[in-house]
Amino acid sequence: MIGILGGTFDPIHNGHLQTARDLLDELKLDQIRFIPCGVPPHRDAPVATPAQRLAMLQAAVSHEPGFVVDDRELRREGPSYMVDTLISLRSELGPELSLGLILGLDAFLELESWDRWQQLTELAHLIVMTRPAYERPAWLSTGLQNLLAEHETRDRESCNKRPAGDVIFCTVSAMDISSTRIRQGLRDGAEVSDMLPSDVLTIIRQEQIYFR
Repeated sequence: MIGILGGTFDPIHNGHLQTARDLLDELKLDQIRFIPCGVPPHRDAPVATPAQRLAMLQAAVSHEPGFVVDDRELRREGPSYMVDTLISLRSELGPELSLGLILGLDAFLELESWDRWQQLTELAHLIVMTRPAYERPAWLSTGLQNLLAEHETRDRESCNKRPAGDVIFCTVSAMDISSTRIRQGLRDGAEVSDMLPSDVLTIIRQEQIYFR
């Protein structure tokens, strides 16, 4: 299975990388594709330019076996809807390859706000990342309840045998890191070197990306 991890990556940090390593190992993924969002439909525009975010991503994964950067959303005009990205990947990789769209729990809980969200399980499995000691929210929307009733599985082997259609919850490492915290720390002159790869920090300093 190929894992698909989207995001603004503004900037990419050690939390992104560690959770991806966890999933690569736990689910025996063949590859994880980091896909930087071009035009976020649900949030403000990134601070760093597309070229800067792409350069930081490429630097971050350059020594990580199994990690690949895919810039298709940066090259596509208009809002970066994940359903369009998955359709593009399917047209390129074929209908039989197993794909897994990696989501944080917060993103999963907001899934019904995504464009054509009902099509996602037709195109990929949904891999929902949770933290240790996670407890499922007591309340879920009717749409998400129906999605889980139809698609949730604990059989991880089956995901590798089918191209799409399953929802699986996976526990990943809990790291108190966020891109927002890094950007604020850089503006405030705080030490952030333990939060992101040194190659990424070098680019940030050279480009003076988040210092104002």
